Amino acid sequence: MISRICGKIVDRGDNHLGLDLNGMCYEVLIPTTVMQRVDESIGQDGSISLITFHYHQVDQTKSIPVLIGFLNKIEKDFFEIFITVSGIGPRAALKALNKPISLIAQAIDEADTAFLRSLPGIGEQRAKEIVAKLQNKVGKFGLIQDRKISGTPVEFKDIVDEALAVLTQLEYKKAEAMNMIKKALDLNPKIETTEGLLNAVYKQRKIR
Repeated sequence: MISRICGKIVDRGDNHLGLDLNGMCYEVLIPTTVMQRVDESIGQDGSISLITFHYHQVDQTKSIPVLIGFLNKIEKDFFEIFITVSGIGPRAALKALNKPISLIAQAIDEADTAFLRSLPGIGEQRAKEIVAKLQNKVGKFGLIQDRKISGTPVEFKDIVDEALAVLTQLEYKKAEAMNMIKKALDLNPKIETTEGLLNAVYKQRKIR
């Protein structure tokens, strides 16, 4: 299983990169929303490091290995939860993710099927299935900054640490992240899981 790939970009298309790894070239498929921000992560030598989703596409008598690339683990996590919806496989998800993940997550949370239908390949029924499967499970993804797109009670320590790690990975400054977490806990003192805390943080930011 290939979980990460690092190499020099030698080929580029609308939704793929060709990476040279010591003389071997790998094609990595890239969702449009990720491709729009790829340039920010290219090194001076033309190389890039991508987190990858690796699977085999079975086509009658053959099995073709496929790599789908992401700039960070959070993007990959969203992709993996998105394909748990019935009828949405890796290829369909690759095509559908042409808008910022934070906006897609917000649409799911708000049951905005009109927005979801605007994604390539997503019709009315599929949009409803996405909401039914994922609503209230994608709050942390709404916190991704992809649009250019202390005094904590001891019993909350573990989930606070985990939530803080996620928020800093999403490029929020530590002080800002802790402030967001504290406000969420002040309003929801009975939160018992990291996912619940991240959802509460997300909802707080929405009502600002």
